[in-house]
Amino acid sequence: MIDIAEMLSYRFMRLALIAGLCVGLVAPLVGSFLVHRGMALIGDTLAHSAFAGVAVGLFLGSLDVVVSPYLTALVVSVLAALAIQALAEHTDAYGDVSMAIVLSGGFALGSVLISLSDGGISVGIDQYLFGSLATVTSENVTVMVALSALVIGVVGVTRRQLFAVTFDETAARVSGIPVRRYNRLLVVLTALVVVAAMQIMGVILVAAMLVVPVAAASHVARSFRQSLVIGVLIGEIAVIVGITLSYAYGLAAGGAIVLVAIGVFTLVAVVAR
Repeated sequence: MIDIAEMLSYRFMRLALIAGLCVGLVAPLVGSFLVHRGMALIGDTLAHSAFAGVAVGLFLGSLDVVVSPYLTALVVSVLAALAIQALAEHTDAYGDVSMAIVLSGGFALGSVLISLSDGGISVGIDQYLFGSLATVTSENVTVMVALSALVIGVVGVTRRQLFAVTFDETAARVSGIPVRRYNRLLVVLTALVVVAAMQIMGVILVAAMLVVPVAAASHVARSFRQSLVIGVLIGEIAVIVGITLSYAYGLAAGGAIVLVAIGVFTLVAVVAR
């Protein structure tokens, strides 16, 4: 039997749980808008861009330029998000084509930087790829809480406009809503969520928390608001159960969280059917 009291007696587990709860909240929150817009792949795209950003930070560190890989990941992810929108707005590369271009470009940049360091940064990049409970610090949690609060605040203020743009861009444009501005805002919020969740989930699995809880919620929700609330609830359940299993059995935290979320999705889909 898992001793919850013992688990919470460790400071790193308390920090990891706080960080995970932030992920379980903001990822489905933003993911609800993405999934209902058919933009589920953008999470993977920005995760690969975050990988490139981490590689930039570690490469600069190998040159004795001290900079946090999380900061460089945030900058590169936001730039990648804006690049996706720019490609969609000003070229013929619409939808998943622009995402595929940025995704492959991000991964290519990261791999090139690793090769330039003769593989020297490849060891340090593992924790960013797969996430780690043990490496979560109070500074990481502070940044994650701040980013989560920013995302929640922005979504709260702009929820009506984001809802309108999500479900009917034409009607939103006719009503005077600057659609391009809110499209850019949504992808930037996604970049913030990806970087915030990277510590726990790793860049490989972070996109799953944007999609799976929302996909599960869509089977039982009767409205967008219900879908959003249920998605967040499923996200939090997946985080709590996944982190607990990770502690008890020595599992990779990100993998455990995603498998729990997929398990909930499967159960909800079967019951709903």
